[in-house]
Amino acid sequence: MTDHKNSPEVSRRQFVAFTGAMGAATLLAGAGTSGSAAAAADPLRAELSPDSCPTAPPGAGPASCPPAALQPLCGSPTDNDPLWNDVRYCTQGTTPPPGQSKPDCLKVTPHYVVLHGKPENHHNYLLLPSCRITGIECPFIETAGAENYWNDAWQNARSGGSVPVQYADIGLGINSKDARFFNQLHIHMAGIRASTQRRLQELEMMNRIAPQPAQWGSPAYQVSISGPQGSGDRTYRALKLPSLGQNLFRLLQQYVVAPQGLDMARQTLIVVPKMTTAGFAGTFYVLNSDNSLHDGTSTCDHLLVYA
Repeated sequence: MTDHKNSPEVSRRQFVAFTGAMGAATLLAGAGTSGSAAAAADPLRAELSPDSCPTAPPGAGPASCPPAALQPLCGSPTDNDPLWNDVRYCTQGTTPPPGQSKPDCLKVTPHYVVLHGKPENHHNYLLLPSCRITGIECPFIETAGAENYWNDAWQNARSGGSVPVQYADIGLGINSKDARFFNQLHIHMAGIRASTQRRLQELEMMNRIAPQPAQWGSPAYQVSISGPQGSGDRTYRALKLPSLGQNLFRLLQQYVVAPQGLDMARQTLIVVPKMTTAGFAGTFYVLNSDNSLHDGTSTCDHLLVYA
Protein backbone atom coordinates (compact mmCIF):
# COMPACT_ATOMS: atom_id res chain seq x y z
CA MET A 1 0.00 0.00 0.00
CA THR A 2 1.61 3.21 -1.13
CA ASP A 3 -0.20 5.78 0.93
CA HIS A 4 -2.82 6.58 3.52
CA LYS A 5 -5.93 5.44 1.68
CA ASN A 6 -6.64 2.09 0.06
CA SER A 7 -7.43 3.07 -3.56
CA PRO A 8 -7.17 0.99 -6.75
CA GLU A 9 -3.82 1.26 -8.55
CA VAL A 10 -5.36 2.49 -11.81
CA SER A 11 -7.12 5.34 -10.05
CA ARG A 12 -3.94 6.23 -8.19
CA ARG A 13 -1.93 6.42 -11.41
CA GLN A 14 -4.62 8.58 -13.04
CA PHE A 15 -4.46 10.94 -10.06
CA VAL A 16 -0.66 11.02 -10.22
CA ALA A 17 -0.72 11.85 -13.91
CA PHE A 18 -3.13 14.69 -13.23
CA THR A 19 -1.22 16.15 -10.29
CA GLY A 20 2.07 15.74 -12.14
CA ALA A 21 0.73 17.80 -15.01
CA MET A 22 -0.65 20.44 -12.66
CA GLY A 23 2.61 20.66 -10.74
CA ALA A 24 5.00 20.67 -13.69
CA ALA A 25 5.03 24.45 -13.94
CA THR A 26 6.19 24.79 -10.33
CA LEU A 27 9.18 22.45 -10.47
CA LEU A 28 12.54 23.95 -9.71
CA ALA A 29 14.09 25.99 -12.47
CA GLY A 30 17.45 24.38 -11.79
CA ALA A 31 16.27 20.76 -11.79
CA GLY A 32 18.08 19.96 -15.02
CA THR A 33 21.33 21.66 -14.02
CA SER A 34 24.02 20.52 -11.64
CA GLY A 35 26.08 21.72 -8.69
CA SER A 36 26.36 25.44 -8.01
CA ALA A 37 24.71 26.24 -11.33
CA ALA A 38 21.46 24.69 -10.07
CA ALA A 39 21.58 26.77 -6.89
CA ALA A 40 22.27 29.96 -8.84
CA ALA A 41 19.42 29.26 -11.24
CA ASP A 42 16.97 28.58 -8.43
CA PRO A 43 16.82 31.17 -5.64
CA LEU A 44 14.02 29.17 -4.00
CA ARG A 45 16.56 26.50 -3.07
CA ALA A 46 18.90 28.96 -1.36
CA GLU A 47 19.07 28.92 2.43
CA LEU A 48 15.71 30.14 3.71
CA SER A 49 14.69 32.04 6.81
CA PRO A 50 11.76 30.10 8.28
CA ASP A 51 8.53 31.93 8.90
CA SER A 52 6.32 31.24 11.85
CA CYS A 53 4.05 28.30 11.19
CA PRO A 54 0.80 29.16 9.37
CA THR A 55 -0.99 26.75 11.70
CA ALA A 56 -1.08 26.79 15.49
CA PRO A 57 -0.10 23.33 16.76
CA PRO A 58 -0.61 22.64 20.47
CA GLY A 59 2.39 22.55 22.78
CA ALA A 60 5.38 24.69 23.62
CA GLY A 61 5.65 27.00 20.66
CA PRO A 62 5.14 26.82 16.90
CA ALA A 63 7.15 24.78 14.44
CA SER A 64 9.39 26.36 11.81
CA CYS A 65 7.49 26.29 8.53
CA PRO A 66 8.03 27.24 4.88
CA PRO A 67 7.69 30.97 4.16
CA ALA A 68 4.76 32.18 2.09
CA ALA A 69 7.04 32.63 -0.95
CA LEU A 70 7.39 28.84 -1.17
CA GLN A 71 3.67 28.07 -1.32
CA PRO A 72 3.86 27.24 -5.08
CA LEU A 73 6.22 24.36 -4.20
CA CYS A 74 5.32 23.58 -0.61
CA GLY A 75 1.55 24.12 -0.56
CA SER A 76 -0.85 26.59 0.99
CA PRO A 77 -2.51 26.23 4.42
CA THR A 78 -5.87 26.54 2.63
CA ASP A 79 -5.27 23.44 0.46
CA ASN A 80 -7.77 20.60 0.61
CA ASP A 81 -5.40 17.63 0.59
CA PRO A 82 -6.89 14.76 2.68
CA LEU A 83 -3.75 14.19 4.76
CA TRP A 84 -3.40 17.92 5.39
CA ASN A 85 -7.04 17.92 6.52
CA ASP A 86 -6.12 15.12 8.95
CA VAL A 87 -3.21 17.17 10.30
CA ARG A 88 -5.42 20.23 10.76
CA TYR A 89 -8.00 18.13 12.61
CA CYS A 90 -5.32 16.83 14.98
CA THR A 91 -3.61 20.19 15.55
CA GLN A 92 -6.51 22.65 15.31
CA GLY A 93 -9.68 20.61 15.73
CA THR A 94 -10.79 21.59 12.21
CA THR A 95 -13.80 19.55 11.09
CA PRO A 96 -12.95 17.24 8.17
CA PRO A 97 -14.78 17.98 4.91
CA PRO A 98 -17.87 15.94 4.02
CA GLY A 99 -17.01 12.36 3.14
CA GLN A 100 -13.72 12.35 5.07
CA SER A 101 -13.68 10.60 8.43
CA LYS A 102 -11.91 11.88 11.51
CA PRO A 103 -8.43 10.35 11.90
CA ASP A 104 -7.02 8.71 15.02
CA CYS A 105 -4.44 11.22 16.23
CA LEU A 106 -1.94 8.76 17.71
CA LYS A 107 0.54 11.48 18.68
CA VAL A 108 0.40 15.26 18.33
CA THR A 109 3.36 17.59 18.90
CA PRO A 110 4.11 21.18 17.82
CA HIS A 111 6.17 19.78 14.95
CA TYR A 112 4.42 16.63 13.71
CA VAL A 113 1.53 14.22 14.12
CA VAL A 114 1.45 10.43 13.85
CA LEU A 115 -1.48 8.68 12.18
CA HIS A 116 -2.40 5.17 11.10
CA GLY A 117 -1.46 4.07 7.60
CA LYS A 118 -3.72 1.84 5.54
CA PRO A 119 -4.26 -0.99 6.19
CA GLU A 120 -4.37 -0.24 9.90
CA ASN A 121 -2.17 -2.54 11.97
CA HIS A 122 0.71 -2.36 14.43
CA HIS A 123 3.42 -1.89 11.80
CA ASN A 124 1.99 0.75 9.50
CA TYR A 125 2.03 4.37 10.61
CA LEU A 126 2.61 7.81 9.10
CA LEU A 127 4.48 10.79 10.51
CA LEU A 128 3.39 14.15 9.05
CA PRO A 129 4.58 17.73 9.63
CA SER A 130 2.23 20.03 11.51
CA CYS A 131 3.18 22.62 8.87
CA ARG A 132 1.84 22.62 5.33
CA ILE A 133 4.57 20.82 3.34
CA THR A 134 3.57 19.00 0.17
CA GLY A 135 6.45 16.51 -0.02
CA ILE A 136 10.07 15.82 -0.87
CA GLU A 137 10.16 18.58 -3.52
CA CYS A 138 9.68 21.39 -0.95
CA PRO A 139 13.10 23.12 -0.63
CA PHE A 140 12.39 24.23 2.93
CA ILE A 141 12.87 20.72 4.33
CA GLU A 142 16.53 20.87 3.24
CA THR A 143 17.24 23.94 5.40
CA ALA A 144 18.54 24.29 8.93
CA GLY A 145 15.16 25.69 10.01
CA ALA A 146 13.28 22.49 9.22
CA GLU A 147 12.38 19.86 11.78
CA ASN A 148 14.33 16.58 11.61
CA TYR A 149 11.34 14.44 10.64
CA TRP A 150 13.47 11.33 10.01
CA ASN A 151 14.81 11.28 13.54
CA ASP A 152 11.30 11.98 14.85
CA ALA A 153 9.99 8.99 12.90
CA TRP A 154 12.73 6.73 14.28
CA GLN A 155 12.21 7.88 17.86
CA ASN A 156 8.51 7.03 17.57
CA ALA A 157 8.87 3.80 15.59
CA ARG A 158 11.73 2.21 17.55
CA SER A 159 11.18 -0.30 20.33
CA GLY A 160 10.09 1.73 23.34
CA GLY A 161 8.98 4.65 21.18
CA SER A 162 5.65 6.44 21.47
CA VAL A 163 4.14 4.59 18.47
CA PRO A 164 6.42 1.56 18.04
CA VAL A 165 6.43 -0.44 14.83
CA GLN A 166 5.83 -3.99 15.98
CA TYR A 167 7.88 -5.84 13.39
CA ALA A 168 11.24 -7.61 13.58
CA ASP A 169 12.89 -5.06 11.28
CA ILE A 170 11.78 -1.45 10.83
CA GLY A 171 11.81 0.61 7.66
CA LEU A 172 11.10 4.32 7.21
CA GLY A 173 10.35 5.71 3.76
CA ILE A 174 9.09 8.59 1.67
CA ASN A 175 7.82 8.39 -1.89
CA SER A 176 8.54 10.71 -4.78
CA LYS A 177 6.00 13.22 -6.03
CA ASP A 178 5.03 10.89 -8.89
CA ALA A 179 4.60 7.80 -6.72
CA ARG A 180 2.60 9.21 -3.82
CA PHE A 181 -1.16 9.56 -3.64
CA PHE A 182 -1.54 12.50 -1.23
CA ASN A 183 0.31 15.80 -1.13
CA GLN A 184 1.17 16.36 2.51
CA LEU A 185 4.67 15.16 3.36
CA HIS A 186 4.49 11.85 5.20
CA ILE A 187 7.15 9.39 6.28
CA HIS A 188 6.01 5.79 6.34
CA MET A 189 6.89 3.96 9.56
CA ALA A 190 6.55 0.31 8.64
CA GLY A 191 8.17 -3.10 8.61
CA ILE A 192 10.93 -4.29 6.32
CA ARG A 193 11.71 -7.84 5.25
CA ALA A 194 14.39 -9.83 7.03
CA SER A 195 15.87 -10.56 3.59
CA THR A 196 16.38 -6.82 3.04
CA GLN A 197 18.15 -6.47 6.39
CA ARG A 198 20.42 -9.42 5.56
CA ARG A 199 21.16 -8.07 2.09
CA LEU A 200 22.19 -4.68 3.45
CA GLN A 201 24.53 -6.24 5.98
CA GLU A 202 26.07 -8.41 3.25
CA LEU A 203 26.61 -5.32 1.08
CA GLU A 204 28.23 -3.53 4.00
CA MET A 205 30.69 -6.42 4.46
CA MET A 206 31.47 -6.20 0.73
CA ASN A 207 32.21 -2.45 1.08
CA ARG A 208 29.33 -1.65 -1.26
CA ILE A 209 27.72 0.93 1.05
CA ALA A 210 29.08 4.47 1.05
CA PRO A 211 30.75 5.29 4.38
CA GLN A 212 30.45 9.06 3.88
CA PRO A 213 27.68 11.29 2.43
CA ALA A 214 30.13 12.76 -0.12
CA GLN A 215 30.44 9.28 -1.69
CA TRP A 216 26.71 8.56 -1.80
CA GLY A 217 26.30 9.43 -5.47
CA SER A 218 29.20 7.27 -6.68
CA PRO A 219 28.28 4.36 -9.01
CA ALA A 220 30.43 2.16 -6.75
CA TYR A 221 27.66 2.34 -4.15
CA GLN A 222 24.71 1.54 -6.40
CA VAL A 223 23.33 -1.75 -5.14
CA SER A 224 20.64 -4.22 -6.18
CA ILE A 225 18.02 -5.23 -3.59
CA SER A 226 15.13 -7.63 -4.11
CA GLY A 227 11.57 -6.71 -3.28
CA PRO A 228 8.62 -9.06 -2.75
CA GLN A 229 8.64 -12.33 -4.65
CA GLY A 230 8.00 -11.72 -8.31
CA SER A 231 8.67 -7.97 -8.17
CA GLY A 232 12.31 -8.20 -9.29
CA ASP A 233 15.37 -6.31 -8.10
CA ARG A 234 15.67 -2.54 -7.82
CA THR A 235 18.79 -0.39 -7.79
CA TYR A 236 19.48 1.97 -4.88
CA ARG A 237 22.26 4.34 -3.87
CA ALA A 238 23.35 3.10 -0.44
CA LEU A 239 24.82 5.12 2.44
CA LYS A 240 25.59 4.24 6.06
CA LEU A 241 25.22 6.83 8.83
CA PRO A 242 26.04 6.63 12.54
CA SER A 243 22.90 8.57 13.45
CA LEU A 244 19.97 10.48 12.00
CA GLY A 245 21.26 13.77 13.36
CA GLN A 246 21.97 15.14 9.89
CA ASN A 247 19.29 16.43 7.52
CA LEU A 248 18.80 13.55 5.07
CA PHE A 249 16.96 15.73 2.57
CA ARG A 250 19.87 18.16 2.51
CA LEU A 251 22.43 15.35 2.14
CA LEU A 252 20.46 13.94 -0.78
CA GLN A 253 20.25 17.31 -2.54
CA GLN A 254 23.90 18.20 -1.89
CA TYR A 255 25.60 14.90 -2.73
CA VAL A 256 23.29 13.19 -5.23
CA VAL A 257 20.63 15.41 -6.80
CA ALA A 258 22.55 18.63 -7.54
CA PRO A 259 25.85 17.03 -8.72
CA GLN A 260 24.01 14.72 -11.10
CA GLY A 261 21.47 17.27 -12.35
CA LEU A 262 18.51 15.27 -11.02
CA ASP A 263 15.09 16.38 -9.83
CA MET A 264 14.43 16.25 -6.09
CA ALA A 265 10.74 15.64 -6.75
CA ARG A 266 11.56 12.30 -8.41
CA GLN A 267 13.52 10.87 -5.46
CA THR A 268 12.58 8.24 -2.90
CA LEU A 269 14.34 7.79 0.44
CA ILE A 270 14.34 4.74 2.71
CA VAL A 271 15.98 4.38 6.12
CA VAL A 272 16.70 0.94 7.57
CA PRO A 273 18.09 0.76 11.12
CA LYS A 274 20.76 -1.93 11.32
CA MET A 275 19.61 -4.79 13.55
CA THR A 276 21.50 -7.76 15.02
CA THR A 277 20.49 -10.55 17.37
CA ALA A 278 21.29 -8.15 20.21
CA GLY A 279 18.92 -5.50 18.83
CA PHE A 280 19.57 -2.11 17.24
CA ALA A 281 23.23 -1.86 16.20
CA GLY A 282 23.40 1.92 16.45
CA THR A 283 23.72 2.73 12.73
CA PHE A 284 21.41 3.32 9.79
CA TYR A 285 21.35 2.32 6.13
CA VAL A 286 19.98 5.12 3.95
CA LEU A 287 18.78 4.18 0.47
CA ASN A 288 17.89 6.48 -2.38
CA SER A 289 16.62 5.71 -5.87
CA ASP A 290 14.87 7.27 -8.84
CA ASN A 291 13.99 6.29 -12.38
CA SER A 292 17.25 7.71 -13.77
CA LEU A 293 18.99 4.56 -12.50
CA HIS A 294 18.93 1.28 -14.43
CA ASP A 295 16.21 -0.68 -12.60
CA GLY A 296 15.79 2.31 -10.30
CA THR A 297 12.52 3.27 -8.64
CA SER A 298 10.83 6.38 -7.29
CA THR A 299 8.86 4.56 -4.59
CA CYS A 300 9.74 3.00 -1.25
CA ASP A 301 6.95 0.44 -1.65
CA HIS A 302 9.20 -2.31 -3.01
CA LEU A 303 10.95 -2.62 0.34
CA LEU A 304 8.51 -1.56 3.06
CA VAL A 305 5.95 -3.97 4.50
CA TYR A 306 2.56 -2.40 5.26
CA ALA A 307 0.13 -5.33 5.30
